[in-house]
Amino acid sequence: MRIAAEQDLMQNALHLEPTEPSASATRLARLPVFFDLEGTRVLVAGGNAAAAWKAELLLRTGAQVDLVAESLGEEALALARRAPALRLIARGWTTDDFTDARLAIGGFDAPAAAREFQRAARRAGVPVNMIDRPEFCDFEFGAIIDRSPLVIGISTAGAAPVLAQALRGRLEALLPQAIPAWAAAASRWRSKVQNRNLSPQGKRRFWELFASRALTPSAPAPQDAELARLLDESEQAPVARQGSVALVGAGPGDPELMTLKALRVLQSADVVLFDDLVSPAIVDMARREAEKIAVGKRGYRPSCKQDDIIARMVDLARQGKRVIRLKGGDPMVFGRAHEEIAAMRAAGIPVEVVPGITAALGASASLQLPLTERDRARRVQFITAHGRDGHLPEDIDWQALCDPRASSIVYMGIKTLAALSQRLLANGIEPATPALLIERATCLDERRIAGTIESLPGLVAAAKPTGPCLVMIGAAFELAPTKPEETADEPAAIAAEQSS
Repeated sequence: MRIAAEQDLMQNALHLEPTEPSASATRLARLPVFFDLEGTRVLVAGGNAAAAWKAELLLRTGAQVDLVAESLGEEALALARRAPALRLIARGWTTDDFTDARLAIGGFDAPAAAREFQRAARRAGVPVNMIDRPEFCDFEFGAIIDRSPLVIGISTAGAAPVLAQALRGRLEALLPQAIPAWAAAASRWRSKVQNRNLSPQGKRRFWELFASRALTPSAPAPQDAELARLLDESEQAPVARQGSVALVGAGPGDPELMTLKALRVLQSADVVLFDDLVSPAIVDMARREAEKIAVGKRGYRPSCKQDDIIARMVDLARQGKRVIRLKGGDPMVFGRAHEEIAAMRAAGIPVEVVPGITAALGASASLQLPLTERDRARRVQFITAHGRDGHLPEDIDWQALCDPRASSIVYMGIKTLAALSQRLLANGIEPATPALLIERATCLDERRIAGTIESLPGLVAAAKPTGPCLVMIGAAFELAPTKPEETADEPAAIAAEQSS
């Protein structure tokens, strides 16, 4: 009766009508269940390392663990020395071992032994897990994210444990560092919220505000004073949320080279304004509900005007939205970030910058060639070869670029490469100075064209690269590797350079 009343209350609160399960509903492969094992007894049978690891995990729940095995391995013995709650029993398991056990875990190499243990557990009415043998399991552990008291379990129904582990890593990156403290605060504060006599709308607003604060990437651990502030806000009429802007570096191209902070901030977006140089796979990492708007700026092609992009950022933020300006590489390297930051400050809009791996560093890693080397390159310089008028800038320090002990990285230099080469040669650079063009650095379709500062313009003209490129000049790139299947007349396709 109590259960039915609670179900009715929940249906009313969510404004839902009770419905029958759809016959066409997708089958739920596993029911996620979380056991409270504090003070209960769990049986683990098997003396191998895997059984010891499971016993150690179970001990962390506060369970009394009995580990039964005829031969106890070193891992089990070591665990017993540091965990008094573990009881080692040096014999084979018996049916009496299942008495009063909440769970049973088996670690057996032989299928016959695993099947026998499974049948005994089921006869005793104890749920059983067989390590690495899903065919003998009533339940699986799955991959676990432990931010206790927040615990997240991921299951692939035993089909792909490696996939579950990969998903765990992705989800770990999304969780703010302070999330365990916020989950603990929820437990401490729940009764106080109930005793406040808030309206149903007020309670819902309290927990919405709580969740919003807890999931803010930079939120500190909550203090008890935060409870009073949240309660006061929950009783007030909702006010328009202040918008904000974040300039986020997407890295040089490979989605795995995004920083954890960039991923967390992207997951908080209401709107994402992204450049052409940002991989679609990275844009897809944004919050599913976020609006995604392409604002690409590409040299010598139809592009969004910078003033229009800034105006749109201001307008969206003034609507109370969390605006993410997603840029290739690092937003502070030839990304016109200074204009956007100044505009946000002038409009009174909070702005933050999340750095990314710039294209030069991604290319260096992909080439496995350091930008600095004791005997070859004592300094690094980044320049842009694309002026406001689309031509080679006249204020370049040519003497610095001709320095034989410098590594020079040229952004946005594909169209002005011939002019750049001529000016360098005229200013005394050694014609045999190694020079390299790298297209779509760090991407699967990366291409490299290696030569000298004298020969590179001709090689690039023959190759007709179509994607964003970097030009790398200096002795450090003399041994730049090229892939055997790449030739100068193959078509290119690339992404590693900052937008202008």
